[in-house]
Amino acid sequence: MTSDQTPTGPLKGLRVFDLTRVLAGPTCTQMLGDLGADIIKIEKPGSGDDTRGFAPPHMPGTQESAYFVGVNRNKKSVTLDIATPEGQAIAHRLLADCDMLVENFKVGALAKYGLGYTQLHAAYPRLVYCSITGFGQTGPYAPRPGYDSLIQAMGGVMSLTGEPNGLPQKVGVPVADLFAGLYGCIGILAALRHRDATGQGQQIDIGMLDTHVAWLANQGMNYLATNENPVRLGNQHPNIVPYQVFPTADGYIVLSIGNDPTFARFCQNTGLAHLLEDERFATNAARVGNRQLVTDTLTPVMRTRPTTDWVAALEALKIGCGPINTLAEVFADPQVIARNTVVTMPHAASPDGVRVIANPVRLSETPADYRIPPPLLGAHTDEVLGALGGLDMVDLRARGIV
Repeated sequence: MTSDQTPTGPLKGLRVFDLTRVLAGPTCTQMLGDLGADIIKIEKPGSGDDTRGFAPPHMPGTQESAYFVGVNRNKKSVTLDIATPEGQAIAHRLLADCDMLVENFKVGALAKYGLGYTQLHAAYPRLVYCSITGFGQTGPYAPRPGYDSLIQAMGGVMSLTGEPNGLPQKVGVPVADLFAGLYGCIGILAALRHRDATGQGQQIDIGMLDTHVAWLANQGMNYLATNENPVRLGNQHPNIVPYQVFPTADGYIVLSIGNDPTFARFCQNTGLAHLLEDERFATNAARVGNRQLVTDTLTPVMRTRPTTDWVAALEALKIGCGPINTLAEVFADPQVIARNTVVTMPHAASPDGVRVIANPVRLSETPADYRIPPPLLGAHTDEVLGALGGLDMVDLRARGIV
């Protein structure tokens, strides 16, 4: 697939001025690009997005970082120094034809380049402007930088994650960045709907801490209901028992029993029917109150069979369960393969192309497309800026403006 392929997604015809880097912002703009938007990714001449240097690992046969490749497909890379007057003038020429601007600079940082929301809203009232920061545009922490692990710590999820007597743990992938990017995309789509109805753009203010608190979900509500801090439970569920990891004869399994009829079915088929007469096991509320007893009772039973045997037997009984896969096992899983969750895209630096994780949003009529591979730095500068006309690209390049 090449950069001149016509977009097919529902956002076809919309153009994004992309001032994002690292993960939260690029996650947002890659989703927009996958859905058909034309993404103009503005990068600093000479270095580009910080994640170009987040390596190893590199993609096989290239010097492109796996990190960058993972969140920058369907984007055109334009090098432009927005700190210079010439760069700012070019930026405004591009913005005159853009529907959206997405940025994750520190609060107020773009205003000194004439690219702040208030400045651009006055000049381009239809522009939808999404700002993704650590703590949002207001409040006492607004000036602070935001980092994923910092937000996981301050947002509470680390206090909930890990073994009861162990250290607080962060999640193994940067969920604070990812959720902020996805919430940003949701906000942009809502703002576009409003813009289409009224002709007015607006600013979407995404704070990573806000989005982190928003997805505390049942644990956040457990606190609000009780004013008690939930304790770390390791791999157990705060509201459902048994819903946890158990050892098997040759490894581990996740057992997910979500209601009393399912627990009864489990007991009746594992030689534990007598537990159904014990009031400590009879209901989920009772099992939650006797969590350790339930765990201690089921553990020796689960150890009697290997994981694959348990999975087959429990799936036949329609009882939720599953192995704990390594990433090698994930990408070899027949369900993952059947859903085409890995896509190979051509790439300028690799004759074999690069493998990327597919967009999980499956639209029946306008599916995500993969028309532009993650770009080399500045790969589309001449194409995009040349279309503006009247620019001496040789001079601009010699002076480091592009």
